[in-house]
Amino acid sequence: MNFQGQVAHALDEEHRTNLDLLGKVEQAFARAPRTGASGNPDLARLAGQFARHLEQDVGRHFDFEENELFSRLADAGEGDIAELLAEEHQAIREAAETLLPLANAAAAGTLNDAGWTQLKVGVAEMVERQVAHIQKETMALLPVLEDLLDEETDRELAFAYAAA
Repeated sequence: MNFQGQVAHALDEEHRTNLDLLGKVEQAFARAPRTGASGNPDLARLAGQFARHLEQDVGRHFDFEENELFSRLADAGEGDIAELLAEEHQAIREAAETLLPLANAAAAGTLNDAGWTQLKVGVAEMVERQVAHIQKETMALLPVLEDLLDEETDRELAFAYAAA
């Protein structure tokens, strides 16, 4: 989709970047041996990128939507989608909290076999959750923002998001 509003466009671009990373992570971790990143600098680097995604991108993106957009959606009669997305945010945050130390250890090459198995399973689940969530946002949230945000509010929110 081609979004005209600055906020919708920024979120869509971030979604696309995240989908690219999630696809790479999913493929690499599915093919990786049980012992994981040890001795594999490319996999360790990817685990580090995934850890940064979990630590920085997920929270920043979700916080912005929850703090700036969901109340506007509810006020416009779109509270059901805001509530559903907020519930998904919480589930993804909880999964990210579990996966972050594992991904960091994989990036450092210090993850043991049991942790590696847990990380591989967690990555598959996280990718599935995030891809489905991004699809919902792309199909339900972003088009509503195009109609909901006037030009000035859109610009202000886009600047606030970029500065966060």
